Amino acid sequence: MYKFIETERHGAVGVIALNRPEARNALGMGLTIELRRAIKEAAADTSLRALILTGRGGAFSAGADVKEWASKSEGDNPWPDMNWVEESLKLIQEVHGLMKPTIAMIDGAAVGAGLDLALSCDFRYASDRSKFICSYTNVGFSPDCGGTWLMPRVMGLEAAKRFAFTGELWMADKALENRLVSHVSPREELFNHTLAFAQQLAAGPTVAIGLAKKLMNASFTRSLAEQQLEEVAAGHICGATKDHAEGLAAANERRVPNFVGA
Repeated sequence: MYKFIETERHGAVGVIALNRPEARNALGMGLTIELRRAIKEAAADTSLRALILTGRGGAFSAGADVKEWASKSEGDNPWPDMNWVEESLKLIQEVHGLMKPTIAMIDGAAVGAGLDLALSCDFRYASDRSKFICSYTNVGFSPDCGGTWLMPRVMGLEAAKRFAFTGELWMADKALENRLVSHVSPREELFNHTLAFAQQLAAGPTVAIGLAKKLMNASFTRSLAEQQLEEVAAGHICGATKDHAEGLAAANERRVPNFVGA
């Protein structure tokens, strides 16, 4: 059981929803710990083949819980509880590294560390009323939950610098223009569009998709030759799966493959 999140299933698609609407889903310690637990459970669940991460109550996440920070600060030191910092950094890493496709479904605000959480997903589907702020510099802080690593990879370096340096508010259309999100829907259509894409991903060869994700995530730190060696190693794993055999059989029989995720 969870106190700060809700989970649900739609076939092979899981949904994890941040549920602190009174705090606009700010990432307090309790919520962050629960999210990490839910991500670990999703990773271990072989029947779950795609994941949607979202927020309840009209916001994705307002970022770090600054009220909780203030209650734990000492003297003139504004730095947050380092236990929370460690938990939040691990959360971003675990979402980013999950060997299953992930979609952040954003309705409302994604701010600061909440924005970083959305960026750690593979895709971002947003409602037309969503808004995005890399709010760190607005309070004299530099991004600290992985945003400086994630934003350039998602948006490109120049757009990421503009977004971070200026602290601008971007509505959904601006976010789409700058590749911060990949899809924008009217609010009432957002869940159906997100679920349809998640179901499409969940129907694919899960092992191959997970390995492709791992390879792409690591590609920025390798040479082409190094990456090719890793691709060959991943290919050996894929070659032993039921989905590879099914894919070959379907190609030979000129039919749509029925992948089982193993």
